Amino acid sequence: MEASLSKHLLYKGCVMKKSVNMAKLRTNMILTRVGVSAAALMLAGCTLAPNYERPQSPVSGAWPDMRIGVPPEDQQGLIASDLSWQQFFGDERLKRLIEVALENNRDMRVAILNIERARAQYQVQRSDLLPSVGASGSINRQTTGSGGRSVLTDSAGNVIYNPLSESAQNASSYNTYQAAIGITSYELDLFGRVRSLSAAALSNYLSTVETRKATQISLIASVATGYYTLLADDELLKLTEETLKTREESLQLTQLKFDHGVSSELDVRQAETLVESARSTLAQLRRQRAQDENAFMLLIGGPLPADLPQGVSFAQQMTSLPELRAGVPSDVLVRRPDILAAEQQLVAANANIGAARAAFFPSISLTASLGKASGDLDNLFSSGHVWTFMPQITLPIFTGGRNIANLEVANVDRDIAVAQYEKAIQSAFRDVSDALAGRATYDDQLTAMRALVMATQKTYQLSDLRYRNGVSSYMDLLDSQRALFDAQQQEITAQLAMLNNQITLYKVLGGGWSQQDEERMSEEMNNAGRSSSDGDQQSAQTN
Repeated sequence: MEASLSKHLLYKGCVMKKSVNMAKLRTNMILTRVGVSAAALMLAGCTLAPNYERPQSPVSGAWPDMRIGVPPEDQQGLIASDLSWQQFFGDERLKRLIEVALENNRDMRVAILNIERARAQYQVQRSDLLPSVGASGSINRQTTGSGGRSVLTDSAGNVIYNPLSESAQNASSYNTYQAAIGITSYELDLFGRVRSLSAAALSNYLSTVETRKATQISLIASVATGYYTLLADDELLKLTEETLKTREESLQLTQLKFDHGVSSELDVRQAETLVESARSTLAQLRRQRAQDENAFMLLIGGPLPADLPQGVSFAQQMTSLPELRAGVPSDVLVRRPDILAAEQQLVAANANIGAARAAFFPSISLTASLGKASGDLDNLFSSGHVWTFMPQITLPIFTGGRNIANLEVANVDRDIAVAQYEKAIQSAFRDVSDALAGRATYDDQLTAMRALVMATQKTYQLSDLRYRNGVSSYMDLLDSQRALFDAQQQEITAQLAMLNNQITLYKVLGGGWSQQDEERMSEEMNNAGRSSSDGDQQSAQTN
């Protein structure tokens, strides 16, 4: 069954790739029967990996809001993938914090080391395409009896040892010295097994490179989100402290009125309720601020630097971010590093099928050496030549179904990679769609919240005036105070959500990677390589 399947794979792989006609295929099959080596040499250079074709996109050709909004070609704004993070963010303080995070964040370090590891694995796999050349030396000591008549010669016919010679009449033992250089078990990659594995290793390496880019983009967005969250926390703390101060003053005034019999004890207790509620909110916000700062320090890899430049206020942050153009999915999604990483994994799985198919065909390996041999160490390199040449061919006849099972595994892995690639595209499509939906609604929400704050502010002023004139009850004044505080909090929260959505849109559109980052990554990888070499040298010196 495996022999039949191997013929089918040969037809699907090498013959389809090299466009060999059916007559030549039959000739090769006959030659395989007569002489496997000759037939294999005719097929040298072919590979059994399937031709890679990018799967069809499983998403629509337009974003959801584009179907009812402005056509993509009429959009205004900048393209996120063409905009470096230094250009996108206008806050110098935030830029400095992003630089610190890129240098110190541990996830970034792991991503860089993963690239170095994948590159080393690719180099290991690629080395199998070349023969391994090594030098060897040996000494062989033998003992002969008094009646020994054996004459030892090298491959050229030169006498190494003659027991009848005068110098050997009384000898009972002799030494043979050999020195050679040769190739050990070099596989002739006739059916592309080694090349397929090398191609898979290369794709895995390229996948880690794209993953490192995606890690940086995600880190930049997380740092910006954390930074804006801290600014919002400060705004909420400031608002709550001012509210608490106002409520404490109101409580003192109400207590004074109660002491003079102008106000009731109920008014005093209600004022106390608002004061304690503000104190509770203040304690909660202080705790949240400390936790957010701890999370932010984890992102940047350490404490906040002391030499940070002056930043932009929270109220001015939206004006410091440029407007982005959504583009069309076919252009945007293929630029995202996470999708490119998933595609490289698919390419690697496709190459592994070629390696699994090649297991059905003969494997030819060569071992050869050339050197010198002598019975006298001083005359070793002036003696005759010694050479060996040992080709070996292995043809799978019965493997208990192992090769078939390995091929099935490779095919299933490829199908899994296809599904993961399609899911990556679908997830990216949803991310962009959600961010675009947020951009279309957060502006309206923030505008409404600002109008609400103005309305509640006016309501509070009127309630306070009516209470002082004895027209309204103290309960109406307290209700207007609570409504104003809630509206002011919601306005800050809405502004933070709008900022975070703009950052998310920049991230999901592929922004956050530039030519400067390419140069930085090359330098990081070179530094990692030098550090690894220095470590190896120190280890060798220690040993």
